[in-house]
Amino acid sequence: MREIDVDIESWPIAGAFTISRGSKTEARVIVVKLRESGATGRGECVPYARYGETEKDTLAAIRALQPQISDGLTREDLQRAMPRGAARNAIDCAMWDLEARQAQCPVWKLAGLDEPKPVTTAYTLTLAAPDAMREAARENAHRPLLKLKLGGGTDDIARVEAVRKGAPNATLIVDANEGWTADDVMPMARELARLGVALIEQPLPAKDDEALRDISSPVPLCADESAHGLEGMKRLVGLYDFINVKLDKTGGLTEALSVVRCAKLRKLRVMVGCMVATSLAMAPAMLIAQKADYVDLDGPLLLTKDRAPGLRYEGSTVHPPERELWG
Repeated sequence: MREIDVDIESWPIAGAFTISRGSKTEARVIVVKLRESGATGRGECVPYARYGETEKDTLAAIRALQPQISDGLTREDLQRAMPRGAARNAIDCAMWDLEARQAQCPVWKLAGLDEPKPVTTAYTLTLAAPDAMREAARENAHRPLLKLKLGGGTDDIARVEAVRKGAPNATLIVDANEGWTADDVMPMARELARLGVALIEQPLPAKDDEALRDISSPVPLCADESAHGLEGMKRLVGLYDFINVKLDKTGGLTEALSVVRCAKLRKLRVMVGCMVATSLAMAPAMLIAQKADYVDLDGPLLLTKDRAPGLRYEGSTVHPPERELWG
């Protein structure tokens, strides 16, 4: 008999994490534990209000599946039994972890992947006034890859200029979090190209991104809120150059692996991203990171402390998870 436990945990954020849609000072995560035959598998997710998810609904969805999980629901069954999203992510990753521990074989081998290697992660500078973002950039100028949260409006270019002054040698990614209009895209992209920005994430609201089909941006565009799972990927071709794969959006590692394969076939490049969460959420995403052009798995770096054991970060280099953590 397989047992399942589910809990909500709160992890304080160092300062505040601010994007165009709001600010928060704690990371609220849901942790699923699956126990069977003396082995325990774990998965972590973050319900996201942008996609209509709440903690209450996510907990209810996980608990509603408890009888099927106890009866031996497989990962393949899970993909059909539950829609993609945070709840399925936590269960899916816990299933991978449990299977690996029962088989005494790492997840990367079970999935037919190469052994994961350390990767370079972006470090996120939260949305703030230009002077504050310049200071944050100066403090993190040693990092090779910085991601800037933008908010829309006339201050966005000033923010990027300030960050460029603070970290003149860093590669920059900007994330508008749906904060621009169609009329903003080309003027902003030209200015960002001048400032050496490498990638623009989700410039328009997802409902409006068809407008990008007629735009030839001098800076590559990446779909985030517009890209979820396998469904709808065909439509993204011609709108975006990259997709941001997050396990909470795909509903777990299982579909994320398929999304990456599909993206490569459609000539879409890949960024792997995360919510603000602990190393338990980042660990399975490290397998996706091996195939990504850009990696943004800095969630634990934004917390006042991470869970232990956690991933090992050396500056902006993040190492694959040890078996004690996951996988």
